[in-house]
Amino acid sequence: MTTPLEAAEPAVAQAAGPGDDRSTGRGTLQYALSKAGGALFSIAMVIVGTFFLFRLLPGDPVRNLAQGRNMTPAQLDLERRRLGLDKPLIDQFFDFVGDTLRLDLGTSYEYKRPVLDLIGERLGPTLLLAGTGLVIAVSLGIWQGARAGWRHGSRFDRFSTGASLVLWSVPTFWLGLLLMMVFGVGIGPIPGLFPFRGIESVDAPDGFAYLLDVASHMVLPCLTLVAVVYAQYLLVMRSSLLEEVSQDYVTVARAKGLTDDDVRRRHAMPNALLPTVTLVFMRVGFVVGGAVTVETIYTWPGLGQLFYEAVRVPDFTLMQGTFMLITVAVILMNTLADVVYHVLDPRVRAA
Repeated sequence: MTTPLEAAEPAVAQAAGPGDDRSTGRGTLQYALSKAGGALFSIAMVIVGTFFLFRLLPGDPVRNLAQGRNMTPAQLDLERRRLGLDKPLIDQFFDFVGDTLRLDLGTSYEYKRPVLDLIGERLGPTLLLAGTGLVIAVSLGIWQGARAGWRHGSRFDRFSTGASLVLWSVPTFWLGLLLMMVFGVGIGPIPGLFPFRGIESVDAPDGFAYLLDVASHMVLPCLTLVAVVYAQYLLVMRSSLLEEVSQDYVTVARAKGLTDDDVRRRHAMPNALLPTVTLVFMRVGFVVGGAVTVETIYTWPGLGQLFYEAVRVPDFTLMQGTFMLITVAVILMNTLADVVYHVLDPRVRAA
């Protein structure tokens, strides 16, 4: 029994002619290089746009930093000169581009520390929270989407699709606050079940007990992330599987006597998973940025919380550094998704 992906292979080989494996390899390499060139151009545009974007935000960072310090105008001018904000905008731009190319993201106005050091400290908690949420959301979404698509119109299909759409439409901050009130603070005489501030307790224990403490702090923010994200994977998987169910090879496989589980697992699922690959890679890029709203609500010490603190000041260098890290990660993951899709699907190569 052949699937559409297997059936497309002869067309690819015939188009390649003699030495088809070598031709296919060269084609993939050329495709990857063209995508890499596009990614580099996008990153260059991000560097330019990042500088001017945050200069449009209202507020004077020097005056915000000076709040409560009774600084004189002369001291404010001296601080502005120290931060390089007294230079013409074009000079600031060229300084910013040069420093970025040297991987120097500057020094934070608020923390008086290199931005790269701050990002390095916050990257671990973000990867822990957002990465765990991504794994759970992808697994849950693909599983529910496959079952809903294969049993189209069933009670499970209607319930899972409806519930996921409701959760997807709920504002993240509202859902986070609701979960915090119900399972964190507690309702009336019912105490809260999970901690909802930070990544660890003040008197956190050592060893395995410490891991349990961190895990308990992750429950509510991770649940919030999963609830508002997994619907994307469910809907994409469901839609893809519905398209595959109507294909001739599925009808033939059933006619040969294969069970529904075998047809779904061995033939329909591999093809239906392909569109999900792109979505997963895109979300992997966003993992680096974490979730600004979720981390802010639960005061999770990650990159999302760091970015929120930078916007509040405003801290131009810190905003630029965190924003560029997030956008560059998304661009690179999108590029990798295109290349992987090109390798996995021979129909793309044949086109």
